[in-house]
Amino acid sequence: MIRTAKISRETKETNISIELNLDGSGQHHIESPVPFFNHMLSAVARHGFFDLTVQATGDTEIDAHHTVEDLGIVLGETFKKALGDKSGVRRFGRSTMPMHEALSSVVIDFSGRPFLVFNVDLPKAKVGDFDTELVAEFFVAFCNHSGANIHVNLAYGDNLHHIIEGIFKAFGRALDEATGLDPRIHGVLSTKGKLE
Repeated sequence: MIRTAKISRETKETNISIELNLDGSGQHHIESPVPFFNHMLSAVARHGFFDLTVQATGDTEIDAHHTVEDLGIVLGETFKKALGDKSGVRRFGRSTMPMHEALSSVVIDFSGRPFLVFNVDLPKAKVGDFDTELVAEFFVAFCNHSGANIHVNLAYGDNLHHIIEGIFKAFGRALDEATGLDPRIHGVLSTKGKLE
């Protein structure tokens, strides 16, 4: 079974193309005009063992909002397409990740019913040039376009870079578990017989 996908999306604000291999080794090539977010997507690919190529441009002369949100949209659509009918997929994934003084957890259900719980109290601040409020915007967009239910929780942490990076590393690990195949699962893992 080949579990890959490629999706492109162009608007007046952004132009994004993403290629994904769910069964990769963590190889990645991320290019967008938002350097800190490139670092976060690289962490997702590396810790989730996804082969991921991202080419993105956006109206960052305004700010990074459109670019980060649209990256969430396209990445969510790419995961949804690569998962296909979700036959044999574990569906659920979870990870708790330490990053120096910060401890974050991400729990995912590829239920087909998008919902985000984001229990992370980030101040309106910047990490370099990156607005911290865009982390939640990315996850909202990813949930809505992948059909995933995601819970992001911060247990504790002080350094904003550590907190955000820990979240994205946990996201990658949880995605790896949730998208993995289990030979015991015949069809989809649902009493309804559908994941939508």
